[in-house]
Amino acid sequence: MNSDNATSGYPGSSDPQAVASADPAPARLTVGIVSAGRVGSALGAALERAGHVVFGVAAISDASVRRARTRLPDSRILPIEEVAARSELLLLAVPDTELPGLVRGLAETGVVRAGTIVAHTSGANGIGVLAPLAALSALPLAIHPAMTFTGHDEDVLRLGNACFGITAADEIGYAIAQSLVIEMGGEPVRVAEQNRTLYHAALAHGSNHLVTVIVDALAALRVALEGPGLLGQQVVDDQPNGLAERLLAPLASAALDNALRRGPSALTGPVARNDADAVAAHLGALATVDAHLAAGYRALSLRTAERAGADSAVIELLKGR
Repeated sequence: MNSDNATSGYPGSSDPQAVASADPAPARLTVGIVSAGRVGSALGAALERAGHVVFGVAAISDASVRRARTRLPDSRILPIEEVAARSELLLLAVPDTELPGLVRGLAETGVVRAGTIVAHTSGANGIGVLAPLAALSALPLAIHPAMTFTGHDEDVLRLGNACFGITAADEIGYAIAQSLVIEMGGEPVRVAEQNRTLYHAALAHGSNHLVTVIVDALAALRVALEGPGLLGQQVVDDQPNGLAERLLAPLASAALDNALRRGPSALTGPVARNDADAVAAHLGALATVDAHLAAGYRALSLRTAERAGADSAVIELLKGR
């Protein structure tokens, strides 16, 4: 952050006392974003709604350029070096695999000014990946929205219900990250540097694998529903939002809600009831659709059996013994 904001009451002040007495309406920041992907453009739009000025974005692909012009129409599309050099808050919203190289490149060119707030949106990384820029007196932050982004209008709206995993080097950094997340409408959650990988693994397990389970279940349902339907009923096909989705949606939504509100006691089904015959029948039926789908069912059922303390007969069946 430059000297204009150093005494403005924003929690980025180098005076810890200023952090404690920060103005609830802090000074606006000049924001640059690398790059205008789904995450960067959504966070940029949220920051602009909070009154910050996104002056420029780095956008290379045609999709990123279109997204920048749509979501951030007042921002200029600029080279990465220019975005970095002019930013008070530099938001690095690139894929995890690209982040270390980008940081090293910015550090080697020396374009990031001392005092610049540099925040990345990677879930797997803490502030360690920003060490080359921190060595040049940048203020490193990890600000990860625990949300999936589709590139559509709902992305910005969903930030209002999202938690953000934040990691900083000190309490001043945490105060800045907390303020920024609250301004974007999210809920900040502190994640220790050494726990970032575990944090990211848990989120991936609970969200990415959920998609796989649902998609697999829908594939099996479509086969189960093949044939003549009821009069006036939609024909079963492989398009989204069809009959299989309507059949599964209320059940899956209720199961997710029950798991979040009631924990392990929400578990139902044949494994929890120790119905080994039903589980065996399921495995046989699913194998006729897709052997990989059946293998996924077996693996998840085994984990379910372990959680539920199922009988040895169910455990042995699922282990293939």
